[in-house]
Amino acid sequence: MKNQKYIILDRDGVINIDSPSFIKTADEWNPIPKSLDAIKRLSENEYKIIIISNQSGLGRGIISYADFIKINLKMINQIIKMGGSILATLYCPSLPTKNNMNRKPGNGMFTEIAQRLNITLNNCYSIGDSPRDIDASLLSNCRPLGVRTGNGYDIEKNTKYKIPMFNDLSDAVDYVLKHDTKD
Repeated sequence: MKNQKYIILDRDGVINIDSPSFIKTADEWNPIPKSLDAIKRLSENEYKIIIISNQSGLGRGIISYADFIKINLKMINQIIKMGGSILATLYCPSLPTKNNMNRKPGNGMFTEIAQRLNITLNNCYSIGDSPRDIDASLLSNCRPLGVRTGNGYDIEKNTKYKIPMFNDLSDAVDYVLKHDTKD
């Protein structure tokens, strides 16, 4: 168990095309080009993939839980068809105004998955497309990587972040695999 590799991915803007009006149905969920192949490559290289995502559309009543499940099933089924796998998905339905530590930039979901799996996150890469993803990753002692898809340019605009940035998930995965420490 000690040698297992974990990686945390944000969903909207990293795996799938994001929308300012939320992804409300499975029909609206569309993968970013090459993202599913990137997940497949992580799986082939024995990474355990965890998706951690804010989903305030649920808390706002914009997305029904039934539709949310259908969206995730569509994503997971497409990942499986490509040859990838997902170990776990965590989400927080809280609104930004609720100050819930599970909602990124809080690190509650990171802490929860580390406790559930009995792992430390200091060698775990975390890939996100927004400053709140990076803040949660840093709070959790993960190794944050940013992607320019979704809201990634907001990461680059903020000079406090000194992290590697990539055009998309596929490029970030290339970096992870290149810097993978073999036992």
